[in-house]
Amino acid sequence: MTRVDFYLLNDRKSGNREQFSCRLAEKAFRLGHRIFLHTDQTDTARRLDEMLWTFRDISFVPHALAENSGDSERAPVLLGSGQEPEGEFDLLINLDHEVPVFFSRFERVAELVGPDEDSRAKARERYRFYRDRGYPMETHEL
Repeated sequence: MTRVDFYLLNDRKSGNREQFSCRLAEKAFRLGHRIFLHTDQTDTARRLDEMLWTFRDISFVPHALAENSGDSERAPVLLGSGQEPEGEFDLLINLDHEVPVFFSRFERVAELVGPDEDSRAKARERYRFYRDRGYPMETHEL
């Protein structure tokens, strides 16, 4: 069964959702996982594509955009919006404010929650969705 982790970003030290998603993707990649970063808009996925090249001077996170479908089979980190990824992935990092319909195909889901009240309210809805269906969950205050 899919495990869901909520990461509550509380201050500047933890960064915004996009910055934290890059750090989390890097950590999971280094542990040998394949990651799908799901966003709410194509523009956000493209911004993350750029960020993964620049968020840290000493890191390299091989990745591709799902819209460039030829790269999706090889990339350990794939970025997309709206569509289910092709291939096998272990971790879904969800930057959408909705639960993706395909979430249960992943071993783990990381829900990133910003400090603003709108982000918290939408995260509470997602939390109830997972809880009401019996998914194991953990919350991490950052």
